[in-house]
Amino acid sequence: MTDDASPDLRASDADRERVAEVLREAVAEGRLDMAEFEERLDATYRARTYGELAPITRDLPAGGAVAPPARVSFAKEPVGGGGWAARIVGGEGSSTGAIAILSGFERKGRWTVPKRFTCLALLGGGEIDLREANFADGEVEITCVAVMGGVQVLVPAGVEVVVRGIGVMGGFEHPRDDGPPEPGAPRVVISGFAFWGGVGVERRVTRAERQRLREQRRQDRLERREARHELHRARRADRELERDRARDRERERRRR
Repeated sequence: MTDDASPDLRASDADRERVAEVLREAVAEGRLDMAEFEERLDATYRARTYGELAPITRDLPAGGAVAPPARVSFAKEPVGGGGWAARIVGGEGSSTGAIAILSGFERKGRWTVPKRFTCLALLGGGEIDLREANFADGEVEITCVAVMGGVQVLVPAGVEVVVRGIGVMGGFEHPRDDGPPEPGAPRVVISGFAFWGGVGVERRVTRAERQRLREQRRQDRLERREARHELHRARRADRELERDRARDRERERRRR
C-alpha cells in the first residue's frame, strides 16, 4: 500500500491475493518459515482494509505490492442522491397540514415538508414519513396535536431531531440517539400537545436501504466463507510444496 492511501479503504479480493503471492515468494526464498507464513496468510484473508494488509508484508522486499484504487468517497448519501443539499429545495411544501378525526392520514414517499407542518389526530391516527421527503428549509417544525389518538413520525438517520411536545396523560417519544447529525442535514423540531394520546418519533431506514444492508451482510458472509476456503487451499498447496522440497533435499543428500 502506498503511503498516501487511506488505511480505512476496503481491500478487494485481488489485493489480498497479491499479498498472499508475496508471502508465497518469501517462504520459497527462505525469508519466512512455515509457521510465520501460515500466520501471515491467515491474517491476509481476514483483512478487510488496506490498514490491516500493510503490516503483513512491510518487512519483505515486495512489501509495497498492495496498490490501492483511486481515492473515492464512501460516505453514504441520503435517499435520492446528491446529498442533503439536493433535498433542501425551498418553496412552500407539498402539504402544510393533515387532520384525522375518527380516521387516519399519511404523508409518505417523495413529498416536500414545509417550513411549518401542523396535524391533528382526534380519535384517529396518522403517519408522517420523512425518510424519502425533501425539505422546504434547513429547519422545519412539525406541530402535532393528538387527542385520544396518535401520530407516528419516521425520520432518516443523520437528521437532527428536537422534541418539545407536552403530554397530559399522554406523551411524546424521543428517538434513539444515532450520533451527531450529518453535515448539511436538516433539523426537525417536533412540538405540540398530546392528551390521552401519543406522538412517537422513530429513526428507521427505508425498505430499499434494509434490502441493501441485508445484501451487504450476505456478501460479507460469502467473502468470509471464500476467504476460509482459500486459506485451506493455500495451506494444502504449501504443505504439498514443502513435502516436495523435503523429498528433493533428501534425494540430494543421498546422492552426496
